[in-house]
Amino acid sequence: MAEQPRNERPSLGSWLDSRTGYKGLLHEALFENVPGGARWRYVWGSTLSFFFVVQVITGVFLWMSYSPSSQTAWESVYYIQHQMLGGWFLRGLHHFVAQAMTVLLVLHLMQVIIDGAYKAPREMNYWFGVVLLILVLALSLTGYLLPWDQNGYWSTAVSTNIVGMSPGIGQSLQTVVVGGVTYGHLTLTRFFALHAGVIPGLIIVLIVGHVYLFRKHGLTPKQPLKGPDQGFWPEQVLRDAVACLAVLAVVLFFVVREQGAPLGAPADPAEQFSAARPEWYFLFLYQFLKYFPGSTEIIGAIVLPTLGLVVLMAMPFLGRWKLGHRFNVGFMFAMLAGAALLSWQSISADRNDPEYQVAKAVSQRDAARAVEMANAGVPITGALTLMRNDPYTQGPRIFSRNCASCHRYDGHDGMGNALPKDSISASDLKGYGSREWLQGFLNADTILTTRYWGGTAHTEGDMVGWLGDHIPETDEQIATRRNVVLALSAQAALPSQAAMDRKDSAQIAMGIAFMRNTKNGCAECHKFQDVGTDSPELDGWGSREWMVAFVNDPSHPRFFGRDNDRMPSYGTEKSLSQREIEMVVDWIRQEWYTPKTAATRK
Repeated sequence: MAEQPRNERPSLGSWLDSRTGYKGLLHEALFENVPGGARWRYVWGSTLSFFFVVQVITGVFLWMSYSPSSQTAWESVYYIQHQMLGGWFLRGLHHFVAQAMTVLLVLHLMQVIIDGAYKAPREMNYWFGVVLLILVLALSLTGYLLPWDQNGYWSTAVSTNIVGMSPGIGQSLQTVVVGGVTYGHLTLTRFFALHAGVIPGLIIVLIVGHVYLFRKHGLTPKQPLKGPDQGFWPEQVLRDAVACLAVLAVVLFFVVREQGAPLGAPADPAEQFSAARPEWYFLFLYQFLKYFPGSTEIIGAIVLPTLGLVVLMAMPFLGRWKLGHRFNVGFMFAMLAGAALLSWQSISADRNDPEYQVAKAVSQRDAARAVEMANAGVPITGALTLMRNDPYTQGPRIFSRNCASCHRYDGHDGMGNALPKDSISASDLKGYGSREWLQGFLNADTILTTRYWGGTAHTEGDMVGWLGDHIPETDEQIATRRNVVLALSAQAALPSQAAMDRKDSAQIAMGIAFMRNTKNGCAECHKFQDVGTDSPELDGWGSREWMVAFVNDPSHPRFFGRDNDRMPSYGTEKSLSQREIEMVVDWIRQEWYTPKTAATRK
């Protein structure tokens, strides 16, 4: 009797194919005909698809650690960048791939226009590609806000203001995008929804449609054909893979060099940020708007870009004629050349703009400071609270707004902006209370310079006269004057010279003894310790308590009294809060939080 054949179990691949038909789909994808053979000019579409997948994957992982609210967005990005294992690499990859995609899309569009691949019957596919370019730019624009730092916040404010210029619906559309009349939590959540959901979803739909139409109409080969037809696999696949790896290598170079993506200081709506600039691929538009000031801005922001887009969309119709195709190619290169020129102008203008360079330096300082402070812990109220209560960053701002009209700090306004010498009418406060500062102040040759009292009403005062009458000549007098400088500076109790004060305690004691002398010493004119009667009092001169009280009310009898020379009473007049006064004093004294001081306190 013959043996019955056994029922053989199908392989996993056969089982999947019988239920999905994946082998047929794979064969259809890999063995597409490439007229004229594989060419490097065809790699851009595949490279774009690869990097969009990279963006989706990295975006999902970033999403897992990101918290989209105005009080937690910066903090979560800080965590990703500085604390999460590999977070800097993940964020940097997402950031630089986004920039690479813009370049790849432009290259792909150039190849399509040059090869005439936009002509009938491929018009619809071409329009899909143009819309994809717009969506990728929108993806970059919405992602720029998500770190919720100063640059992203203020750059987004500018871009949404451009939306508001649109005739008719502009203001309503801006309100919808912003989530109200002010930028805040709703702005961030809406941009996040657009960036992580709406725009990627639209891109996926368009990519599917783009690929379908591409497969339907086939590839448009560059004429003349360089050789016989070939299959997509393996020749073109190999070129696509090499292109993907080459672009990825460039991206990884920037990721490692920059140690991820930049992160500025937390967004502060109350602090104008003059260093805000869009990403490099939007710089041309930023520069372009400078040529349309005032009421003409709508022409540069809306009218001309819309006309350019109309021409771009109309290329399939214009390209029906040979002259029209040449026009399309020329128009494309003219737009690219114009964008490159405008971008160069913007970069060059910033490079030669002292105010921008100062603002840029301040933004870099603030960014580093925000990270330094966040490393010690972020309060529940958010990182912005740290920055707003930080003398290191807020002190120079307060000084610039309120003090720089008379005073200088190392020759500038506190923020690094140089000011005219003829506007100096009070002392330069760099190093105020230090030995070096006092050495110049207690010198008849320098007290009347602009660094001290040269621009004040005290030029004819008793102090200037006393210094002129008591110029030290002998070694003993020179030593006494030096001891007085040490003793008076020690009253300031500056943290930066605490060690020197301890070392020079003997000379300081001798200086104090001379200061208490009511005949030829300081107590002849000033109250010091238990002797003397006149003001300004020298007890605790230059100390934190003394300076805070002085800024509160310099007209107080303890200080200048009726001899006060134009110095506002910032505290009693309520022009500055107590905390603002303390911060500017701490900044002048260089007394702020550092990891080193925190470790010393422990």
